[in-house]
Formats: sequence, C-alpha cells, structure tokens
Amino acid sequence: MCTRYGGPCGPPYPCPPTATGGRKPVKELFGKLADGTKIYRWSLENGGTRLKVLSYGGIVQSLEIPDSRGRYANVSLGFANIEDYVASSPYFGALIGRYGNRLDKGKFTLDGKAYQVDVNDGENSLHGGAEGFDKRVWDIEPFTEGSDVGLYLHHTSVDGEMGYPGTLKTKVTYTLTQQGDWRIDYEATTDRTTVVNLTNHVYWNLAGESSGSIHDHELTIAASRYTPVGKGLIPTGELAPVAGTPFDFRVKKTVGGDLRGAHQQLLHAQGIDHNLVLDKGVTAEPEHIATLSDPSSGRTLSISTTEPGVQFYSGNFLDGTLVGTGGTVYRQGDALCLETQHFPDSPNQPEFPSTTLRPGQTYRSATVHSFGR
Repeated sequence: MCTRYGGPCGPPYPCPPTATGGRKPVKELFGKLADGTKIYRWSLENGGTRLKVLSYGGIVQSLEIPDSRGRYANVSLGFANIEDYVASSPYFGALIGRYGNRLDKGKFTLDGKAYQVDVNDGENSLHGGAEGFDKRVWDIEPFTEGSDVGLYLHHTSVDGEMGYPGTLKTKVTYTLTQQGDWRIDYEATTDRTTVVNLTNHVYWNLAGESSGSIHDHELTIAASRYTPVGKGLIPTGELAPVAGTPFDFRVKKTVGGDLRGAHQQLLHAQGIDHNLVLDKGVTAEPEHIATLSDPSSGRTLSISTTEPGVQFYSGNFLDGTLVGTGGTVYRQGDALCLETQHFPDSPNQPEFPSTTLRPGQTYRSATVHSFGR
C-alpha cells in the first residue's frame, strides 16, 4: 500500500502512476459535425494527471486528478458528445480567441483605422465572436519530449474572420509534465496589425464535475486591484483596490463567502465575472498567482502565468439547462473559471497593457496548472 497522496491507496483505491514519463497520446473518433467533419479526442496521461482534448475548439473535455486517497475524479465541466458542444456550450474547456473577454460594442481602432468585429453578447463582442476559436476545428499533432507528453494545436484565422484584421497563425501547446502539471503555451503571428488575447476557459470543480457547488472551495489570488465594470460588463477604465470588496482574495477565503453581498459590482454580473489585476504584472516566465483548494477532497490547483490579469468567473450563468458528462444538471455556482489573460476591452483602454500585435512580432503567453492532494 502506498501513501503518495497523503493517505492510503491501493485496493480499492488504486495508486496513480508514478512520475516516470507519460503515456503516448491516444487518438479516437469523438463524433462528427453536421457537415461530416470528424472530431477527434486525444487522451494523455502523465504524473497522475489524465487529460482529454477535442480537436473541436481545443476543448478540454475531461481533466482527472486523484484526491488525497488516490481516487480519481474529473474536475472540469463538459459534455459527453459533440452535439452539445456545438449547440449550447458556454465555452466549457475551450481555447478562446482571437480576443478573450469583452470588447465594447465590438469596436476598436488601430493606427487610425476603425474596426467592427462580431457582436454576440448583447451589444458587445465576447471571446472572439459567435464563431471564435472555441468553434474552430484545430489541427493537432501529439508529441513526447523527455518525460513530458503533449499536443501541438494549430489554427490559421484568415484576414477578416469575425471582423479582425490580419491572417493570424496560432500555435497552442498543451503539455503534461512528469509532475502532472498541465502547461499551456500560446504563440501567434500576423501579417497585419491586429489585437490578440488568448486564454482557456476550463470550468473547475475540484470535488468533481457532478458534485454540486464550489462555494466551499478556498481561493487566494495575488491581486490588489481589479477592473470595475458597467452594466454590460465592460471595464470603466478604473483600476480599483480590492480592499473592502468581494474581490479581495489576497488572504485565503471561501469562494462563496461574499457572493450574496449587495455590492453593486456583484449585481452587474450576478456574482463575480471580473478581471483581477495581478500584482506581478506581465512577466517573461510564469509566476504563481492563485491557489484553489477543496477541503472535502484535499485536491488543490495552483496557477502560474505570464499574463497580467485573471478573469474570475463564479459560474453565475449556469442555469440548470445543461447536462454534463456525469449525467447531472449544471446549476449556478457548480464551477468557477480562472482565465489568465490581458484585460477586457484593452484596445479601447489606453491605460491597460497593450494587446496589439504587429507583423514581425510573436505573441507569446504561458500558464501552468499544478495539482496537489
């Protein structure tokens, strides 16, 4: 019997594999789109983490990690079939682009030229438009490198797609390390000046995707400021202190502790759906910014990133109309998102870190998810 995860495992709790190198990624048919396009699912395993990724949207369909007794659970929300992802997914596990988060009225100006991109969130643009990167079929190739395993995901967004200028060539690398970390590296180049803000939209529930509310999860985020929003959830331009607000996670507290308060910002978003300004700013290498833990299972998630912000979304709009992989209905607060990113509406906010990408430059970003028990 082993105790690698803080408690006994072995029958009936099998030990996760030791961190001696991952298994070669396995490809299988997941389903077909209405036009007959085949969608594949890739399965990876390394260091005690199991990851399943779809060619549709680069979606993380499942991410399994063990608890303190070695028992596995899928800790990300998702669907069991491709039809549900196409019909009604609120970005479960998807790659987001070209521009993650919101753009005011879908408008911005670059070098004196005005652009109008697809509007799909009231009067605003959200996550790249109605046919953003989350709805594109990505070319995927597997790799093994030393003790790491992973996937290279490629997509070329043509000039004018969803209204964005420039042909954007994007490469995203999903890596599972020997330690069981899931790392995402983003790269992009363009042939015309454009804006780029890439992220991933996993919905986390460390107790398991069909276990109910995450309000008892505990969270810390190294952010002393946040970007307040108006009714359309567009930032006002202010960088406001989190002190005295529901957005203060500098000291560990439960996710749901302040969600029912009467703060005006909570009313705008029906909970938390806000960008937190990370104290570290933009960095060349990923630095630790947040820790999420579930006391009931002992699972923890630690996030490091190069990005200057993280969008904390408390699952406000899960309304009981979606049935997940575990066969249960998802309701408000059944998961949360921690989307590492540049700030919402940055092209229209000159004081925010720039999201402009020019020919000859390479967009690079990295985020690491580390799991503990």
